[in-house]
Amino acid sequence: MYIINKEVKTDIFFDLDHTLWDFEINSAKAFESVFNNHDVSFSLEEFLHYYVGINEAYWYRYSLNLITQEELRLGRLSETFKKLNFRADLDLIERFSNCYLEELPKNNYLFEGALELLDYLKDRYALHILTNGFQEVQFKKIENSKIDSYFQTITNSEMAGVKKPDPLIFKYALKQAGATPEQSVMIGDNLIADIKGALDVGIDAIHFNPLMSSVDSSSTLRVSHLLDIKNIL
Repeated sequence: MYIINKEVKTDIFFDLDHTLWDFEINSAKAFESVFNNHDVSFSLEEFLHYYVGINEAYWYRYSLNLITQEELRLGRLSETFKKLNFRADLDLIERFSNCYLEELPKNNYLFEGALELLDYLKDRYALHILTNGFQEVQFKKIENSKIDSYFQTITNSEMAGVKKPDPLIFKYALKQAGATPEQSVMIGDNLIADIKGALDVGIDAIHFNPLMSSVDSSSTLRVSHLLDIKNIL
């Protein structure tokens, strides 16, 4: 059984989207504003039906360096529009994307238990953010959600020059924090970017899996609610 020795831990690294910050709710809220400013022939519900899965697939490819940030930003919308049989030129896709990224950080829904967990951990460990998200957008999310004061360092892929699960971003974050792998724990939702990436550099990991989807959990700990982490750390 996988066990974390909390007695030797000093630093906790959190992923942001889908871990603390409820991306799906906030993203839907952002698109509500986008739809209010653009005249399209489909409903928000129809759009999200396709977009959610397409966006997830694009982020997966982005984390593996198979596509660029620009291809992620525009491709996920272009492919969704095609699924909806909606003809959109590049100008509309650009405006749709820019409006979405502007609206996204204005929403601040966190997962249930996020603030209580951070309050519990802040006096016990040094807390950090380690995210693949776009730098400007991620900083706004953290600030607008009023959780910036909890974290001693915030590392994103633009700062490090590489993305999770690349070992270099974890080493960059450890250096920023002044921590060692043995002293650290990574908490995130993505089995490849967060969990495997951390384990590959010797960092213990906790998989936040609110839907409790079927995964091999023999190499890590898995929780369905953030407050379950209080029983581990």
